[in-house]
Amino acid sequence: MKTIDNIPTSKIQRATKLVTTGAKVGVNYIKYYGDKIVKTEAEAKERLNKNNAEDIYDGLKQLKGSALKVAQMLSMEKSILPRAYVEKFSLAQFSVPPLSPPLVIKTFKKYFGKHPNDIFDTFNATSVNAASIGQVHVAIKDGKKLAVKIQYPGVAESIASDLAMVKPVAMSMFNIKGKDSDKYFKEVESKLVEETNYILEVSQSKEISKACSHISNLKFPKYYENLSSERIITMDYMEGEHLSEFTAHNQDQEKANKLGQALWDFYMFQIHNLKKVHADPHPGNFLISEKGELIALDFGCMKAIPKEFYTPYFELALPENINNQEKFVNKLYELEILKDDDSKEELEFFTAMFHQMLSLFTQPFHNETFNFSDATFFGKIAELGERYSKSTDLKKMNGNRGSKHFIYINRTFFGLYNLMFDLKAENIKINNYLRLS
Repeated sequence: MKTIDNIPTSKIQRATKLVTTGAKVGVNYIKYYGDKIVKTEAEAKERLNKNNAEDIYDGLKQLKGSALKVAQMLSMEKSILPRAYVEKFSLAQFSVPPLSPPLVIKTFKKYFGKHPNDIFDTFNATSVNAASIGQVHVAIKDGKKLAVKIQYPGVAESIASDLAMVKPVAMSMFNIKGKDSDKYFKEVESKLVEETNYILEVSQSKEISKACSHISNLKFPKYYENLSSERIITMDYMEGEHLSEFTAHNQDQEKANKLGQALWDFYMFQIHNLKKVHADPHPGNFLISEKGELIALDFGCMKAIPKEFYTPYFELALPENINNQEKFVNKLYELEILKDDDSKEELEFFTAMFHQMLSLFTQPFHNETFNFSDATFFGKIAELGERYSKSTDLKKMNGNRGSKHFIYINRTFFGLYNLMFDLKAENIKINNYLRLS
């Protein structure tokens, strides 16, 4: 894979890159209007999506950092984004062009104050894994194989300016209006800032590893604080293949079920017992060992769940509340989905919309066991997402609704559901986490 010798770090450099990418998208639309003359609408739109996804991703992978992280987050929205975008943006999870070896050494010396060969017995300056915020290198110290994650230069400093540039696009895409819309962007910004603080990540990694060490078939690397810094993390090198690579060839249903149960228990235990959750569940953050164990990585994005959100959120998953109009509406107000200044039309529309969505999405919680291999269930979710993404009524209304905590909690569940479906996990004990308490 081609390496990168420099990353745009100043606001002007990064803005220029985005403008260039925008110009390419504009050209794609010109081609699209021409294609509509000689091709069907579906064929023309498919080509447009493919070209736009490729050009946008190519621009973002040069920028790295928060811009690429947003693309990674969007790649998990399989029921909202066109397939071309999902496929391209998902590369941001663990397969982007890495920094060149000379830039790696320069960056390491800047962050650690020493050449890597002064710290490790051996250090491979060619990365083995590159994602949105940092890349991983292999090192040896005292005979132990280690993974050294190095943050890209300028990432932490460019978060605010990057988000300011993508904010207008996001507000248009999700129809967000109103003066208090900043709460959503501040939530994303605060999490991205946390993800660039590797000292915090090491602390969170050790905390979660210890708290969840009793969960069967789940493993974590050991982290080394004395070999880490604010922009560098050193941990055990864990042997295994990424979850997406495993699911592409696995034919062993028993192994899929075992891994699925471990993954589900891991998330339910965090959410219900720790009230704090690994809010970045994508395939690049999980490995499968040769022994068939799930290895959890990267705890930079952790979401604390306050009681005032946790209680009504999970009460909405109960059938007796979903099917009780008065209780259901009250919970929607508690979660800021419905607002006092909503019109009658908005109240009726969003009450009906969320009732339909939650009646479907919470189905796994209405059973003792659930088959996440059920393509019909996931097909209905995709169909519902597509229907509302095209809804002209929804586009007329203010999308600025819901607690700020929805962003990362919903992201967690969407990601978890997708991983469970990729595994084709069956007969998953939904409340098994209670046994682990």
